[in-house]
Amino acid sequence: MRHAMDRFYGLGGALAALQLLIIMLMIVIQVLGRIIDNTLLMLHQPPWGLNVPGLAEIAGFLLLGASFFGLAYTFRAGAHIRVTLIIQHLPRAFRQVMEALMILLALGITLYAAWNGAWLAYDSYDFGDVSIGMVPVPLWIPQSAMSAGLLWLAIALVDTLFEVLKGNFATLNHSEVQE
Repeated sequence: MRHAMDRFYGLGGALAALQLLIIMLMIVIQVLGRIIDNTLLMLHQPPWGLNVPGLAEIAGFLLLGASFFGLAYTFRAGAHIRVTLIIQHLPRAFRQVMEALMILLALGITLYAAWNGAWLAYDSYDFGDVSIGMVPVPLWIPQSAMSAGLLWLAIALVDTLFEVLKGNFATLNHSEVQE
């Protein structure tokens, strides 16, 4: 089961990386298009018109997806910022309670944000809202990606909560040894 869950979080990380790769490719294509068009103008040739409008807006939506799809993966990998200055010196039993309470708080906030994001996506779908940029993107698409990423994080938080309740603190900070 642990292997399946780790693969599930890895899928979120892979989706985030794929979206970042697409952003990079779009930027490279845009820059090369401008170089070719400017070179043609310097050679007194008509430009090919390789400037693609709306790429910045699409890159913004992909960045939103990359940010939220990567949340669960980075959390489970121990890459989120955690201030452990005090909690690492607490007695084991008290630390376990504090870790569980903090995870429950994070879970509550995450589920609240996911619920509101899903509601916003539903409203955007229902009203037919589209972005106001050069490319009219239905807003429910990036909003759904945000909600899906938050749900992914909620699953990781529940998984980590069970690990902490079993006494496994190594899932919270990979620099620690399992006690």
